[in-house]
Amino acid sequence: MKVNLKNFNLKELENFVIEKGWQKFRAKQIAKWLYKKKVSSYDEMTDLSKDIRNYLKENTEFNALELVMYQQSKIDGSIKFLWKLKDGNTIETVLIKEKNHKTLCVSTQVGCAVGCKFCFTTKDGLIRNLETAEIVEQYINVQRFLGDEGENRISNIVYMGMGEPLANYENVKKSVQIFTHPDMVGLSHRKITISSSGILHQIKRMYEDKEFPEVKLAVSLNASNQEQRAFLMPISQTNTLQDLMDLLRSIPLKPGWRITLEYVLIKGVNDSEQDAKRLVNLLKKDKHRFKVNLIPFNPYPSAEFERPEEERILKFEKILWDNNIATFIRWSKGRDIDAACGQLRKKAVDLINA
Repeated sequence: MKVNLKNFNLKELENFVIEKGWQKFRAKQIAKWLYKKKVSSYDEMTDLSKDIRNYLKENTEFNALELVMYQQSKIDGSIKFLWKLKDGNTIETVLIKEKNHKTLCVSTQVGCAVGCKFCFTTKDGLIRNLETAEIVEQYINVQRFLGDEGENRISNIVYMGMGEPLANYENVKKSVQIFTHPDMVGLSHRKITISSSGILHQIKRMYEDKEFPEVKLAVSLNASNQEQRAFLMPISQTNTLQDLMDLLRSIPLKPGWRITLEYVLIKGVNDSEQDAKRLVNLLKKDKHRFKVNLIPFNPYPSAEFERPEEERILKFEKILWDNNIATFIRWSKGRDIDAACGQLRKKAVDLINA
């Protein structure tokens, strides 16, 4: 079976070239072409011998993703990419254009098993984990699509697309190693955020794993008490809110870093003044350790929930700020192309196949 070299971190790539009888430095040469130059074929790797290039062409796969289509928001310029995988499954990636930088929201699974009631992705259940190459190529292909120069550079990556990143632990770890290694993609550790629904043992594992690069953590909270969270997020029935908060309070943080708590505001469910006050009580002891991102619910077909009115959203935010809890409303981008938080699924595929 052919391997994709983008499944390898640098150490594994070095082992690969040594096993083939090539000099160790060939690994960094290959990495430069894949991640710095972002070439689209082995023929472009001109400092490799013809024999090495021919071997790679015959025995390895170059592309894990095929672009099916992309859509650009007319409101904010966000772009949603639909990729086809080798097995015919599809995933989506979203490019978010900020004022002074670009952020890529990558997927880590086909579907999701967590079952959050407010998320469209989970309606398909979990089909499979993505390979490391399938995660990394989302970045490479979108950067190639944009071009590498100046303001086109993607500087930030958030693992907030389809799937639960920490349920695909090893492949996500390797993708972060590739993204942060100076001889590979070379992004700043501060510019990468992994979002989790709150799998306690995997969060703990990530912080204890010396091979997992230090990146930022965002946790999907979405509730102010255990009963509410267990209703919205079945994972909380075993990974309780109290145990989650105890773990987050124990995590060692780099100076100036905070853990982001994501809170999807749902009309009539978790958006009341009482909810805001309970959230204050939950965080007030160590409020400087956390920041809260309020995400107004993004409707999707057959959704059982509704988006709160803007006045209610602003009131919720004010209660937290009045208690010195850093809080930011994330007005999701790409809503007009179903690219906002919680909306990623297979709608584009359904349209194509209709």
